[in-house]
Amino acid sequence: MEPQEPQEPQASGARRRVWVLWLVAAVAYAVDLGSKLAVVAELEGRDSVPVLGSWLELRVQRNPGAAFGMGSATTLVFTLIALAVAAVIVRVSRRLTSTPWAIALGLLLGGAVGNLTDRLFRSPGGMRGAVVDFVSVRDFSVMNLADWAITCGGVLIVVLSLFGHELADARLPREQTG
Repeated sequence: MEPQEPQEPQASGARRRVWVLWLVAAVAYAVDLGSKLAVVAELEGRDSVPVLGSWLELRVQRNPGAAFGMGSATTLVFTLIALAVAAVIVRVSRRLTSTPWAIALGLLLGGAVGNLTDRLFRSPGGMRGAVVDFVSVRDFSVMNLADWAITCGGVLIVVLSLFGHELADARLPREQTG
């Protein structure tokens, strides 16, 4: 007996999941970029703005490194990592049939591209730009909304993996999902 061709609704559903990824990535990127433009224009060079007392403040800080300011001499490495992450997500998106995975990967992609934009276009430029951080959590770190998107996407990926959620429906052949 010949295997049956997948029905169109499954392939259409798979495409819808890819659009969820792109929509989430676009929103995460737009919110990150807009917030960075606003805080640089309004807050850079000024005192911190308390949001929740001294526990949560808005404070502009340029970060050439990674989280917690580590690796400031290896900015180019972080730029290449962001490019690789974006490329892998775009490649994986062709097989994507899971809405939760689309959301997780969209957050990761939007955040990676948000920080990548800073690396490419902010001073000193040339893939060595410093990322604009501005959300200061007392005794923890100064971050930006791209970092929050990456963190939330990463946590969601861990949760999905732990609970056995598949990235793609195993019943769909690979050729039909691209």
